[in-house]
Amino acid sequence: MTTLRIGTRGSALALTQTGMVAADLADATGVSTELVTITTDGDRSNEPLSRAGGAGLFTGALRDALLADECDVIVHSLKDLPTAPHDRLIVAAIPSREDPRDALCARDGLTLETLPAGARVGTGSPRRMAQLRARRPDLEVVDIRGNVETRLGRVAPGDLDAVVLAGAGLRRLGRTEVVTDWLDADAWPTAPGQGALAIEVRRGDEDLVRALDHAETRAAVEAERHVLALLEAGCSAPVGARAVVDAGLLLLSASVYSLDGTVVLTSSHAASWPDADAPHDVGAAAARELLDAGAADLTGARP
Repeated sequence: MTTLRIGTRGSALALTQTGMVAADLADATGVSTELVTITTDGDRSNEPLSRAGGAGLFTGALRDALLADECDVIVHSLKDLPTAPHDRLIVAAIPSREDPRDALCARDGLTLETLPAGARVGTGSPRRMAQLRARRPDLEVVDIRGNVETRLGRVAPGDLDAVVLAGAGLRRLGRTEVVTDWLDADAWPTAPGQGALAIEVRRGDEDLVRALDHAETRAAVEAERHVLALLEAGCSAPVGARAVVDAGLLLLSASVYSLDGTVVLTSSHAASWPDADAPHDVGAAAARELLDAGAADLTGARP
């Protein structure tokens, strides 16, 4: 293979992320790369995420292109990737994770605590909506769609007072100057896999990208996503999870929210690491505890 074709969505963030992967692959393996831009259903739709199709909204077209041999590798934001395994494709590498926190970008330097009552805060994520309502029920939460710059552009007099975005995307785009409040990842758990990228290939081609796999990141995000899978909740469900490897332990905390923010269920577990079963074990333990507490009523999962 003379040139590795890497499939990507066409947004500024996706192109930036995929360009970073391409550069890292070139450094690690010496291969030359080219980007192949693919439009997904999520790029075509302006529907709220809760109604726009759920799992696979931003990934299906990329996977179709990979299966059709229009590219050799595809790059996803891991939080957008369905949790069910694919029979012909595999996530062969998960690079080191970027900052997983959510970030508030508000007018006049306001923070989540100092936003005035009635302030309008935009997000397209049901999980963020639920968290905002749980923390600040006096705010008006507005459902929005659009790329990073479109969302930031809505923070203006007469429209929105703030938006909540993934900090990883802002860091990768070099836009952290717009952040007025970094939301603590322990108190404000983010989407399973947030901040991580997934590099997917056809089964049998794992060696193309294996050099970029980061073991600690993989363990953490696999634990988070295992909770999501066992809850049978899609990537837009009001589920937050936070896993880290620290001092020989894989630590996981997961929360499930009612959409109105009035109910929050949380479970935390730990397992020894490195241990191949640790992500499965902590994810399964957290999911069982959450389901026993009534999480199925909040996510639509079958108990």
